[in-house]
Amino acid sequence: MTIYILLLLTAFAGDDVWPAFLGAGSTTPSADNIPLTWSPTEAIAWQSPIPGHGQSSPVVWGKRVFVSTVEGPKKDACIVMAFSLIDGTTLWSYSLDNSDPVENSVYVSRAAPTPVVDADRLIVFFESGDLVALDHDGKELWKRSLSQDYGKFQNKFGLSGSPVQTQENIFILVDDEGPSYLVAIDKQTGKTVWKQDRMPRNSWSSPGLVKVGTTEQVVVSSDGTVDGYDALTGKLEWTFSEVGGNTGTSPYDLGDGRFFVAASAGRDGANTQLAKKSNFLMQVQQDGNGFRGVPLWNSDEATPSWASPIAHQGCAYWVNRVGVVYCLDLATGKVHYKERTKQSCWATPVGIGDRVYFFGKDGVTTVLAAGPEFKVLAENVLWDPDAIEPDPKAGANEPTEERQRAAAMFSGPTVYGVAIADGSIVVRTGDKLYCIRD
Repeated sequence: MTIYILLLLTAFAGDDVWPAFLGAGSTTPSADNIPLTWSPTEAIAWQSPIPGHGQSSPVVWGKRVFVSTVEGPKKDACIVMAFSLIDGTTLWSYSLDNSDPVENSVYVSRAAPTPVVDADRLIVFFESGDLVALDHDGKELWKRSLSQDYGKFQNKFGLSGSPVQTQENIFILVDDEGPSYLVAIDKQTGKTVWKQDRMPRNSWSSPGLVKVGTTEQVVVSSDGTVDGYDALTGKLEWTFSEVGGNTGTSPYDLGDGRFFVAASAGRDGANTQLAKKSNFLMQVQQDGNGFRGVPLWNSDEATPSWASPIAHQGCAYWVNRVGVVYCLDLATGKVHYKERTKQSCWATPVGIGDRVYFFGKDGVTTVLAAGPEFKVLAENVLWDPDAIEPDPKAGANEPTEERQRAAAMFSGPTVYGVAIADGSIVVRTGDKLYCIRD
């Protein structure tokens, strides 16, 4: 027993962190200790149930995994939980009453925004507008309701934008049919630092932080515009409006003021033509008149679903709603290949060493070789589909037969997000955490 404990302590001696949505601010995972292959009976270190249902990604700090979830027929309880990264033990659970309860439905976001965590605190935003800061032991530091402060949210599908953070502040995007805004909030006190009102719109994307020279900008790609705000003051520095269908994916800093913009036509065909022109690499450039966003190249072929595009080892990767991966040259946008994988991805892919992991929404992860040649290294099954019993009540509370049938498609587990730290891949479904580790 003593030897086993010593081995565990040695294995977890690192300080890897995965502190925010899309791994923003994370330490770089090493391919040397991240599993290439796994199965329901191999390399699954632990599984832990989560009450209720949540669509946010896990975050990791100090051997602790943090998740958010909602529970109750009207999403009555907003819940935050901490688990041990070592063995999946529940360390604590915190709950607050939902300040704006709505019907718990697959058509409405359920604990969709991903938390942010740093060395001192965990901050969790719920689509009800409830915002809470906790220390790493679950003690409440402050809380407030943005919907009570700035107006009730009106998007009938809910909100899903995740906060991003600097050392001092978090930034939350509320793009809604009602009051819409980007707000900076002090992490220590919970007080508003600045707030910029925006035109009402329907979008579910998250903001990103992009370093431009010596300054940092909060970049928002959302339903018809791409905008850059000064992170310190909230000043709108530039706007790019030749874009459409950009409602689901989020920008991520690629260095040198560059980030991806991604878009797809709506299911009703809205924005079809403009969306084809709205998948590109953008760079923020500074001149004598201020800043401007300049597309460096555009792809007429690549389109996303919910997964945001990534860059890894000189290539850009998009994955669409049927699992087709587009691999493009990062410098030129030239298509290296367009190949189909097993499943669509709701979670954003992750590049690690000479691999790119595509986490299929139904539990099959396709690992591709990084680079311009399409090569499947592994296809990993997280659970046995024959062992999954569909929820017979899925969609039972939906008002129409059409929506009931559509809801039934989500009666099984869905992979929403991942976190990677200390040689572990933590995968989140609606009601469970899986830890994959050699």
